[in-house]
Amino acid sequence: QVQLMESGGGLVQAGGSLRLSCAASGNIFSVNTMGWYRQAPGKQRELVATITSDSSTVYADSVKGRFTISRDNAKNTWYLQMNSLKPEDTAVYYCNADRIYINRFTYVTAWGQGTQVTVSS
Repeated sequence: QVQLMESGGGLVQAGGSLRLSCAASGNIFSVNTMGWYRQAPGKQRELVATITSDSSTVYADSVKGRFTISRDNAKNTWYLQMNSLKPEDTAVYYCNADRIYINRFTYVTAWGQGTQVTVSS
């Protein structure tokens, strides 16, 4: 059984910063791409950022230059540093791992439970 546990959400004023963490636990051999998604009220879930096993990153245009994704492979943990936050960043943020290998050949996909980020104006 593999689980993702997020932490770090909260309420912050516009222009402030937050750091989200996502820790994968369970029977883990390795993790490929790690990512963060968000869903605002009344909107579809959208990609925020991803990072591959060789640390290549992709960001949504709306967060480029403000958010930074990183990973610690030894801890099976990844992070989202969010700076210069705007009210439109308000959403539930979900971490995702598209392929968590539980052995050399078998993988699962996992999502975190979500953490609320609220940015006040």
